[in-house]
Amino acid sequence: MSRIGVVLSGCGVYDGSEVHEAVLTLLALERAGAEVIWMAPDVDQAHVVDHATGQVMEGVRNVRVESARIARGPVRDIQEVAADELDGLIFPGGYGAAKNLSTFAFEGEVCTVHGDVTRLVKQMHQAGKPLGFICISPVVAARIFGGEIQLELTIGSDPEAAEGVALMGGKHVECAVGDLVEDVAHKVVSTPAYMCACTISEAATGIDKLVNRVVALSGRQQVA
Repeated sequence: MSRIGVVLSGCGVYDGSEVHEAVLTLLALERAGAEVIWMAPDVDQAHVVDHATGQVMEGVRNVRVESARIARGPVRDIQEVAADELDGLIFPGGYGAAKNLSTFAFEGEVCTVHGDVTRLVKQMHQAGKPLGFICISPVVAARIFGGEIQLELTIGSDPEAAEGVALMGGKHVECAVGDLVEDVAHKVVSTPAYMCACTISEAATGIDKLVNRVVALSGRQQVA
């Protein structure tokens, strides 16, 4: 059975993980026979957004605590997770990837990435283990590897985000909502999801493909 880590960034599309994408990832992993290891940074969110109005609210929320709303239980501090515990790693999207896991939403191509996110992603890559990035989260991969590797990545067809990927050293590949882009040499898979999707079923198609590919690349597929 594959042990796949899922990195969350809070709860809610505007200030954390995109909930549909996170749940669809969990469902696809369960159907693929994988064990899910939830994790998130134990830090405060960049800010809190009222999801009814889209306006920033007063108050402080913790990324890991908020992520537990999606996980329906404990979420590990990513600081405590090592690559040798995992067979693959997946990042759902949502603005949390660009606000809490990185500063891309505020600083664009000169952004930084949370230290332990960078560490774990690099450990996984060095160990030859697959990485999956959904929606806006490929910008995290582009920033982490931009100075070393030109990864093939997709955020769909959004020109601003695609330019950001390119400026950070990645190679953006346009992709339909129900498909994925795989950088075969580096075992990195990405799919647009809600960067392009208008419905949850559209997002599900690409996420299912990404999850199944990550599980297959992990080398521990479920035996029928």
